[in-house]
Amino acid sequence: MVALSRQSLPHDLIVIADPALLEERAERLGLPLAINEYPGGEDGGAHSPGRLTVLPVPMAAPVQPGRPDSANADYVLATLTRAVRGCLEGEFSAMVTAPVHKAAINRAGHRFTGHTEFIAAQCGAEPVMMLMNQRLRVALVTTHIPLRAVPDAVTPERLRHAAEVVDRDLRRLFGIATPRLLVCGLNPHAGEEGYLGREEKETLEPVLGELRAAGLDLVGPVPADTAFTPDSLRGVDAVIAMYHDQGLAPLKMQGFGETVNITLGLPVIRTSADHGTALELAGTGMARADSLLAAVDCAYRLSLQAG
Repeated sequence: MVALSRQSLPHDLIVIADPALLEERAERLGLPLAINEYPGGEDGGAHSPGRLTVLPVPMAAPVQPGRPDSANADYVLATLTRAVRGCLEGEFSAMVTAPVHKAAINRAGHRFTGHTEFIAAQCGAEPVMMLMNQRLRVALVTTHIPLRAVPDAVTPERLRHAAEVVDRDLRRLFGIATPRLLVCGLNPHAGEEGYLGREEKETLEPVLGELRAAGLDLVGPVPADTAFTPDSLRGVDAVIAMYHDQGLAPLKMQGFGETVNITLGLPVIRTSADHGTALELAGTGMARADSLLAAVDCAYRLSLQAG
């Protein structure tokens, strides 16, 4: 977050955090930092280097870089809850989340699978995770679940919802008049006519046929091992993958560090970085903020598109 203070941005930026934490980290890294407390209800205009506007939320326990403390789990969730409320009430145009240590939150007794699911519950919505960079957009039918649970989780309802949300939000947030979506198969070779799995025949193909009849432009199911080749992606606006690593491994190979996570299907705009906490780099000044900065820029541009 302190890295954000070094940027010149064409919009206001509000950091929801404990000011003492930011001041301590800036001092540790030898970075000048002036903190302005967020008063609420005011437009701060452009963001100037060397300053952060902070909406204060106090931590419960002192922080040591690289050592997550479950005593601060409620602090983390409180910052997320405040950001969601501000977006829902029109106080903020969008929210950007930094990496979070899920295990520390779960050790505190909270069932927490990730930002996406937590924010969706706050909004009463069913989200679709999509990551994008300058080369590719990839949305997921299932997200943070064990691989052995994936086949049962790829239901007609979930696939239909993912495709409809991606189609709608590419139109609404990206201004794409008729999105073309490539849908990966679940099994090797997209089931090989049913010999390598029946999910394509029994679930994917019927749903895709139904959605094509409703006007969606869909390609697939396509074998995932060829879905990300240049020929397959020609003219495609987004890929829909069945599970986390199927879609995100090729995406991050083509742009790790510049990829942005966008949560579709919400009544608010939410983006985040494409990586985890990198605890070994905490407090060293070695961590790169490229993806977080890209997420901030993306949230700003999406908020302008959404009006």
